[in-house]
Amino acid sequence: MTKDAFSGLFISGTDTGVGKTMVTAGIAAALRQDGEDIGVWKPVQSGSLANSPDSDAYRLKQWSGVADSCTEIAPLVFPAPLTPLLAAEAIGKSLIMDEVVAGGRLLQQRHTALLVEGAGGLAVPLTRAEMMAQLAAHLQLPLLLVARAGLGTINHTLLSVWYARELGIEVAGVILNETRPEETTDESVKTNAKMIEYYGQVPVWGTFPWIDETLQQQKLVSIVREQINLEKIRTCITSQVKKGEMRR
Repeated sequence: MTKDAFSGLFISGTDTGVGKTMVTAGIAAALRQDGEDIGVWKPVQSGSLANSPDSDAYRLKQWSGVADSCTEIAPLVFPAPLTPLLAAEAIGKSLIMDEVVAGGRLLQQRHTALLVEGAGGLAVPLTRAEMMAQLAAHLQLPLLLVARAGLGTINHTLLSVWYARELGIEVAGVILNETRPEETTDESVKTNAKMIEYYGQVPVWGTFPWIDETLQQQKLVSIVREQINLEKIRTCITSQVKKGEMRR
């Protein structure tokens, strides 16, 4: 299978519910406010319809500020809250990599670079032959890993980093996220980033704090600018865009 050369970042998590959508949209919104032409793409979404207010596609659109429709952001959507492989099969559909990748070509042509949000973690079944990690490898995008900030994250994060590298995926960085209020007093949060950097030989680009309020775009952008190393992300994306231009 011929690999597609996309420009941008592939954003995956160490688990479901670790905040990938929030991180993806926040980075996109901040970069777009700086004048960068960044799009967002959710190749496969399960558990809700694209236009539903509780869907990842809807949140990506609202928080990032892109003009693309929810159905363009998430072209393959399945209602069952299951792994993409099983959610598709629940309605009698078999996913294949070519079809998944084709869903992002419109956005690839429309924007200078894409932030591509995976479903769950890297070892989530996508097709009968491939995991979500194979999609990142196919797109030839560096990986930004979103992980929980609290106790247990070192193990989950390092396993994901090592798995990605086994497949030849460049692991660009990690962002930690306080997904639960108790993580604000979790002593391990103070040292987890350093441990991940030391043992994983990967930079941690910041930590999202626990947010106990309705999230609006500007609040999200403010957090990104205050807590996340946006310049490292910008540099990573810019290098991908240059590589893409050279390939063309």
